[in-house]
Amino acid sequence: MIEAVEKMINILLVEDDEVDVMNVKRAFKKSNISNPLFVASNGLEALAMLRGEGESPQIPASRRLILLDLNMPKMGGIEFLHELRADPNLRMTPVIVLTTSNQDRDRVEAYQLNVAGYILKPVTFSNFAEAMITLNKYWMLCEMP
Repeated sequence: MIEAVEKMINILLVEDDEVDVMNVKRAFKKSNISNPLFVASNGLEALAMLRGEGESPQIPASRRLILLDLNMPKMGGIEFLHELRADPNLRMTPVIVLTTSNQDRDRVEAYQLNVAGYILKPVTFSNFAEAMITLNKYWMLCEMP
């Protein structure tokens, strides 16, 4: 049981679409993924949560992973990645892009900003749930600080 707690990862979902947020929550529940899930609706809110600023809940500094949409208001995903990588306290945080953007320039720029993966959002819920199961298996195997 101790090992399971040690493998627990704090997940920050940066997503402005409420349907996609609900799909992630449903997929986690369906797949028995019990990692703490924090939600930010844009890059500015996500940075505040990561830095412990303002009224937003603070995400523990260790063992965290970001699931990032690219197309959001106020501060989009690419701009968020630039800010994240420029911050010495946050730059090592692993990020997986989870987006509808199939643009080559978005994919290239995201990888240039050291994302751990770039996943196109599946159209059906069952495919979405399968993607979450695969991601969960991956991050449970990863050694994270």
